[in-house]
Amino acid sequence: MKVLEKKDEFQTHTVKDYINQLLIQVQERDPHEKEFQQAVKEVLESLVPVLEKNPKYIKYAVLERMLEPDRMISFKVPWMDDKGNIKVNRGYRVQFNNAIGPYKGGLRFHSSVNASIIKFLGFEQIFKNSLTGQSIGGGKGGSDFDPKGKSDLEIMRFCQSFMTELSKHIGPDIDVPAGDIGVGAREIGYMFGQYKRLKGAYEAGVLTGKGIGYGGSLGRKEATGYGLVYFVEEMLKNQGLSFKDSTVVVSGSGNVSIYAMEKAMQLGAKIVACSDSSGYVYDPNGIDLDTVKQLKEEENKRISEYVNKHPEAIYQQGYTGIWRIPCDIALPCATQNELNKESAEKLIANGVKAIGEGANMPSTLEAVDTFIHHNVLFAPAKAANAGGVAVSALEMAQNSARIAWTQDEVDKKLQDIMKNIYSKSIKASEDYATKGNLVAGANIAGFIKVADAMIEQGII
Repeated sequence: MKVLEKKDEFQTHTVKDYINQLLIQVQERDPHEKEFQQAVKEVLESLVPVLEKNPKYIKYAVLERMLEPDRMISFKVPWMDDKGNIKVNRGYRVQFNNAIGPYKGGLRFHSSVNASIIKFLGFEQIFKNSLTGQSIGGGKGGSDFDPKGKSDLEIMRFCQSFMTELSKHIGPDIDVPAGDIGVGAREIGYMFGQYKRLKGAYEAGVLTGKGIGYGGSLGRKEATGYGLVYFVEEMLKNQGLSFKDSTVVVSGSGNVSIYAMEKAMQLGAKIVACSDSSGYVYDPNGIDLDTVKQLKEEENKRISEYVNKHPEAIYQQGYTGIWRIPCDIALPCATQNELNKESAEKLIANGVKAIGEGANMPSTLEAVDTFIHHNVLFAPAKAANAGGVAVSALEMAQNSARIAWTQDEVDKKLQDIMKNIYSKSIKASEDYATKGNLVAGANIAGFIKVADAMIEQGII
């Protein structure tokens, strides 16, 4: 695309035209990558007032450069199951932007993983990581391998094969992967062991989410869920509200969901529903978190088993139905695009006051617009769920310094980071005439830091 440089060209081409041209270019270049297109559209449309005030970003083609990853790596992952059968999955790593630090982002192991999902996650990671205030760039990776139903040995063999190729592209000062859906301490451990074997060196900072005994950080497991609640509480406080005595619905029942529920309960909230990919449970007496932890963290069972221990609760198949339950605060923490316009309208009709996105892009664009139009407080994922990567960066810092902070020290740093992200997002929304719109504010605050660094570093 031609860069609009001359004064008369700015007069005849509006910034909105420029943004529309970029969106068309993305659609034409990657027509099948719908998730990536959705993420790009949400970011670019919010940047119009920034580009109008700062035409240098157009002059230096910052967005054209930012929309194309530095590199997209795709590779085969052959492994052997317990019956001696050879299986082949596809692995990915997108290294999107390292203007402010080494690439940083999780690895997702799930059957739904494809190039579009990895690219949308990596693109979002640029802005999320920028918002944390830490020196980390944007990246993401994963595979269409699903650990569910696999033995520990099968998972180990897969992880070792995956890391055999990934190790060629990462390093403590190059690219630092972490966990995501399907990748926890077990998978990180297997991958770290293989990386160590291949490199012949103990580079603790190459992966985050490690076990506490070999360089992991206390507080990492809780970080995304706790951070989400810290951010939403700050947003509520600004409007004279609080989690205290609020009714809350949380989708999902994995790591993010469990610790978002835990922290919200500590702040006085009543959690009445949670879900998994098969359905949801509604407990009018309040979800028993110990039961959820036992089912999901210890026994690896479906959420439907909850009603066996709590017969007063109700289980319903189909996880999207969870948004029909009346609540003051909704925390979508399961997966992308789980909350659509219809669900948003139902939540609003039932009196919801605030939404906090714990998953990556869990609300469709139409749902987000609906919440904003009806003045529902809305905490977007790239700001609200940044706690996980923030503590991952804290783990990197501890590894580099050969020290270990206490749980309380990490948690205090996390609280400060989430409060700062909220402050940056609110200020950016006020500076660019979108006051109170945290979606625009987070995008703008995250963008400016990276864009300025890109310009200062030249055409790279």
